[in-house]
Amino acid sequence: MIINLARRAHNHNWELDPITRSLLDTDFYKLLMLQFIWKHFPAVDTSFSLINRTRHVHLAEVIEPEELRAQLDQVRKLRFRKSELIWLAGNTFYGRQGMFEPAFLAWLENDFHLSDYELSVVDGQFHLTFHGPWVQTTMWEIYILSIVSELKTRASLKPLSELDLDILYARAKTRLWEKMARLRGVPGLRVSDFGTRRRHSFLWQEYVVRAMSDVLGTHFTGTSNTYLAYKHDLEAIGTNAHELPMAMAAMAGSDEALKASQYRLLDLWQQTYHKELLILLPDTFGTTQFLKGAPDWVADWTGQRADSKDPYTAGDEFIAWLESRGRDPRQKLFIASDALDVDQILGLHAYFSGRILSGATPADFRTAADFEDQSKWLPERRIRFSAGWGTLLTNDFRDCNPQGTEGFDPISLVCKLNDAAGHPAVKLSDNFEKAMGPAAEVERYQRVFGLAGVSHAPVIA
Repeated sequence: MIINLARRAHNHNWELDPITRSLLDTDFYKLLMLQFIWKHFPAVDTSFSLINRTRHVHLAEVIEPEELRAQLDQVRKLRFRKSELIWLAGNTFYGRQGMFEPAFLAWLENDFHLSDYELSVVDGQFHLTFHGPWVQTTMWEIYILSIVSELKTRASLKPLSELDLDILYARAKTRLWEKMARLRGVPGLRVSDFGTRRRHSFLWQEYVVRAMSDVLGTHFTGTSNTYLAYKHDLEAIGTNAHELPMAMAAMAGSDEALKASQYRLLDLWQQTYHKELLILLPDTFGTTQFLKGAPDWVADWTGQRADSKDPYTAGDEFIAWLESRGRDPRQKLFIASDALDVDQILGLHAYFSGRILSGATPADFRTAADFEDQSKWLPERRIRFSAGWGTLLTNDFRDCNPQGTEGFDPISLVCKLNDAAGHPAVKLSDNFEKAMGPAAEVERYQRVFGLAGVSHAPVIA
C-alpha cells in the first residue's frame, strides 16, 4: 500500500486527520445546483437529514459521535481557496467557459458558509439534520455522506495489523485491476466515476480515479468529484439531482401545480444553463408518468439519467418515447448510474451501443474480445450510452478483509431534503423501496402522479 508519508505526518499536527480537505471535494452537480439555488431561491429555508437505509448496521455503535462532530466542525471552517475559484472561473465545463457567474464566485469567496447541524443518537443510529437557508444546507449532502462512509472505514481499519492492512489493500487493488482489465479495449465504452458519496476513503477514491484514467484512457470520461477533477486535470461530470424537483414540488400549491412543477423546473434550469447541461432525471416522481406528460420541448434535451428503474427497461422506454416524439435516439445520451458494477456496465453497453447477434444476451459480454466478435455483436448504436460508476467502483472491499468481518461492506446511506419553504418534501422514485417523505404526503403524491412503471427492487448501495 502506497502511503503519502509527508501528508500523513502533516495531518498528525492537526486537531484531527480531516476527511474533507477542500470544499471542492463534492460532486460537481452540487456546485451547479448551488448556483441555480443562489440565483432563483436564495431566501428559501430547507432542512436535510442523514438516512441509513442499511438499518442492521448501527452506525452510532461503529463511529464515535464526538469523532463525527469533530469532522463536521472542521468542514464548517473551510472556505473556497483563491486557486479553486480561479479554476472554476476559467476552466471549460461541457465545452463552455464561464459556467459559473462572476457574482456567484464572488459570493462563494466572501459569503458562502455551511449551516449549523443537530446531532443525536437514537437506537444506535445517528439523527443528523441541517436547517437553514437552502444556499447553506444543500452542500452538506456529499460532505456528510463521504465523512460518515470514511469514519466507518477508519473504525474497521483500527483493529487490523500492518499485515492485515497490506492484504486488505492488495485484495482491493487486485479486484479493481480485474474490473478495469475487463473494460479495457471495449469499443466505444464511456465510463465516469460517480463514487464520492459512499467511497471507502478520499485517498482510495483518488487512487481509483488515477488508475481508471491510466488504464482506460479516453474511455474514462471523468469524475463527479470536483476536487479530483481540479487536482488531476480531469473532466468534471454532473448536472443535477432529485433535490431540485422535490423542492419545487414541495413549494407548489394545488395538485395541478404539483404535477406541473417537474416541468417548470426544467424550464428554469434550461434558462439558467442553456444547452450544455440538459440531462433529464425523470424518476423523482416516476419516469413513466414524467415522459407521458412532458411538453414536446423536453424531447430536445440532450439525454436522460436513469437512477432507480432497471436500466434496460428505462433505456428502452426512453428510446421509444424519443421515437414517438419524432427525435432520433442515436443522437441522444442515456446514462445509467444506479448501483452499477462491471458486469452490468458491459451488458448495458452491448445492449445500447450495438446490435447483439446469434442469440447472445447482454450477460455474454465479459471482455473486449466479446465485442470484437462480429458474429456476436456489431457497433450499431441505438442511443449513446454512458455509465456513471459509483459505490462498487470506489468502495468494493467485500470479502477483502483478512479477518473475515463485513465491516468494509458498503451501506446505503443518503442525505435527503426534508422540507422546503415550510412544506414537506417527497420522493417517489421508480422503486417503492426508495420512496421518502411523510406517509400522508407520499399517498397524496402517488395519487397525483400515479404508480405507472413503479416496482419493488432491492436497494444495493
